[in-house]
Amino acid sequence: MKVVVDYDRCEGHARCKASAPEVFDVAEDQVILLTAEPAEDLRAKVERAVRLCPRQALTLEG
Repeated sequence: MKVVVDYDRCEGHARCKASAPEVFDVAEDQVILLTAEPAEDLRAKVERAVRLCPRQALTLEG
């Protein structure tokens, strides 16, 4: 799985960080992707982060 961030849409709400802190961080109202290809055991957390993003700035490939 690969995480893709649309930085133009991100407003730094940090719901992704709350859902998957192993993958996301937030600074200066922008998401920081800690790993673009997280381990498969993090899939549920990452999928939740994608669903909870209020600006739909996150997508998953694969």
